[in-house]
Order: sequence, then structure tokens, then C-alpha cells
Amino acid sequence: MPLFQLILLAVIQGITEFLPISSSGHLILLPQLTSMADQGQTIDVAVHVGTLGAVILYFWSDVKEALLGLPRLLRGKLDTPGARLAFLLIVATIPAILVGLVLKVTGLADMMRSALVIGVTMLVFGVVLWWADQKFPDTREAREWTLREAWILGLWQAVALIPGTSRSGITITGARFMGYARADAAKISMLMSVPVIIASGVLLGLDIATSDDAVVVKDAAIAAGFAFVSALLALVLMMRLLRSVSFTPYVIYRVVLGAGLILWSLS
Repeated sequence: MPLFQLILLAVIQGITEFLPISSSGHLILLPQLTSMADQGQTIDVAVHVGTLGAVILYFWSDVKEALLGLPRLLRGKLDTPGARLAFLLIVATIPAILVGLVLKVTGLADMMRSALVIGVTMLVFGVVLWWADQKFPDTREAREWTLREAWILGLWQAVALIPGTSRSGITITGARFMGYARADAAKISMLMSVPVIIASGVLLGLDIATSDDAVVVKDAAIAAGFAFVSALLALVLMMRLLRSVSFTPYVIYRVVLGAGLILWSLS
């Protein structure tokens, strides 16, 4: 794959992964709206793995706490904040893994990679995000996250397997419905991405190992590296903006893009 396309895909992924505007939707749209060849799900997952590094680095204190809590969790104890956080993240990941396996086995994952699907989900879930952000309180903090809420947000996250929904967007929406402040909703959403992307990365590793294709390995590594850099910059910027700006600008972008894609697809 041309280096320019790999870098472009990585930058798009890095910028859109943490903004509630659907990174996967933009990755699918790039070849459909240009003359570029479809990069396929291998590169899609590779750039997601690159953004994983950005999340871990930015939220290292929380990730470290969860990692240190894993041994106690494995012994069946939830008596530390780290063990509790690790448990909640695992619970929140289960729905996405189960639904993702079903979509992969049935082939539905590939069937949904269309501009019309992306347009509808962009528009609909953009409006839902606006409603949650404008109509619900923003008083709760991330440390108040409960087991029941982890499972519910996990179900929201599973919906994001439909292209254009936005994993960060749908989980932030769910957290805002629960009354979490914007920055805290984003923090929960970002932490939830860690185990999901790790699971996707493991599947990617298995696919690459069985393909024995050195070119694929090189392309995936390049894409992941550039995605890490762009994702870190986007994450820092978004978390700072959330202190003073609502999600409305992202909603406007989603609605305009979604409506445009629907019109373009039906024409």
C-alpha cells in the first residue's frame, strides 16, 4: 500500500478515534469517496492499535492502577480501586466481544461497510449525543462508575460495531445520560477502549501470523506508528476543550456529514 495512503489513514484514525465522530466510518469512507483502494480491516485494526498506545500514555495512572489491581481481581477480591476498575472494564468489554464475534463469523461486519449505513448512524447518533449532552446533568465523576453502569455502557459500546456510530461517541452519550460530566464521560469512554482494542489487536496478530505476509506486517506497523502520534495530539486537545466546549460542534459535523452521505448514496 502506498506510504501516503497509510499515513493519511493513520492521521484520520488518530484524529477521529477520540472525537465522537466515528473513526471506523471515516476509514471506510476514504476509499469509497476517492480513487484509493480499500485498505481492509487489517489496516483498520492496526491504526486502532496505534491509538491504544495514546490512550495508555495519556491515562497511564488509571491504566497502571487497573493493571496493579488485576492480581487481586484474579484472586476474587475487589477491595482496591485498581481491582474494581479492572473488573468494571472487563464487564464493559464483554458485550462488544460477543457481538463482534457474531458479526465476524456471519460476515455482517463487511456487509455494513457502506456509505448509506454510515450516513444514517452518523446523523441519528449525532442527534442522540446532542440530546444527552444538553438535557442531562453533568455532576457525576468517573470514580462513581458502578457495575450496573459498566454493563449498560458495554451494551452501548457493542452498538458502535455498526460503522458510523462511533465507539467514543456512543459511550460518551451513554455516560452523559447517566449524569457524568463531559470530561469524566470521555475518560470512562477512553478507558473502555483499552480492553476492546487489545482484543481486536490479538485477532489482528493471529491474522497476520497466519498470513505470513511481510508487506502486511510492515504496512500495519507504519500505520500504527503514525496513528499513535496523531491520536495523542487529538486526545490532549479534546480533553482540554471539554473544559469549556460542549459536544455541539461534533454533533453539527455528524449531522451535516450524515445527511450528505444519505443524499449521495440515494442519488
